[in-house]
Amino acid sequence: MDWNDLRFFLAVARTSSLTKTAATLKVSQSTVSRRINALESSLRTSLFLHHQTGYFLTDAGQALLSYAEEVESRIGALEHAFAGGDGEAAGTVRLATAETLANHLIIPALPQFQEDYPAIRLELITGVNTVSVVRNDADIALRLVRPEQNTLKIRKAGVMASAVYAAERYLRAHPAPEDAPLSGRRFITWDSSFSHLPAARWFDEQVEDKTSALATTSLVTQLSAVNAGLGLAVLPCFIAAQQPELIEVIPPDRVLSEDLWLVTHADLIASARIKAVAEFLMTILNRANMA
Repeated sequence: MDWNDLRFFLAVARTSSLTKTAATLKVSQSTVSRRINALESSLRTSLFLHHQTGYFLTDAGQALLSYAEEVESRIGALEHAFAGGDGEAAGTVRLATAETLANHLIIPALPQFQEDYPAIRLELITGVNTVSVVRNDADIALRLVRPEQNTLKIRKAGVMASAVYAAERYLRAHPAPEDAPLSGRRFITWDSSFSHLPAARWFDEQVEDKTSALATTSLVTQLSAVNAGLGLAVLPCFIAAQQPELIEVIPPDRVLSEDLWLVTHADLIASARIKAVAEFLMTILNRANMA
C-alpha cells in the first residue's frame, strides 16, 4: 500500500469532494480519482459512495479512516522530530488554542518569548474546532477539551475560572438585593448556536429570568458589551482582571471552571522548540494564576 494513496484517501474523506481535494493537494481531479481507485483495488473494497452531493465513506472506508489517521500522525511526528529534535530551540512551532487565550494571554507575553527564543517562529492557530494535533495541523495545543488519542502527550496545564461580571456604572444604575444579585438585571448571552458552551449552559440552568440584552457569537463581543454597560455576562476571570471597570457579581466558585490541557505528540517531547513553547505557556498560566 502506498502512503500517498492514503493521503489522497484522507483528503477526500475530509472534503467529501474530488474537486476540493484536487485544489488542496494541487493536483488534477483525475489524479485524485486514480489514487482512490488504486487504493480501492489494492484493498479489494469500495471506500466511498459516489453521490451527486459528494463522496461519502462506506463502512470499509470508515474502518480505514482511523488507521490512515494513525499513519498520518506517525509520519508527521517523524518529520517534526528530525526537523527540530537536535537540542537547539529553533524552527517553526504551530500552536493551536482558543482565540480568547491567544488574544488575552499568549500574545501579550510574546515579546518576551521572542526575545528569549529568537530562532523560534511561532504560528498561532485559533480555529481550534477544525485543528487537529493528530493530523499534524499543529505541533502543540492549549485546549479546554481533553483529547483522547493514544498518540498524544497530554497534561493538565491549569484551570480557567469564570465568574459573572458587569460594568460598575451598570450596577449603579440597576441596583439589586445582595442575596439576589441577578434580580432585575439583564444578561449578555450566547447565540443559540453556541448553547453547548459551558457559560451558555450555566446561564440556561441558573438564571430564571432569561432577559437578554444582547446575544452574540464571540466572547470578544460579550466583553465589549459588558464594558459598554449593556448588562451582565459570564467571563473568564483572567480577562476580567485586565478590565478595571468590571465588577465581580457572582464569584467563580458559584459559576464554573474549565480545565486547560497542554497537548502535543508523544514523539515530539524531546524537541527543544516544543519544550520552549510548553514552558512559555506554563509560565504565563502561572502568572495569570491559572496553573
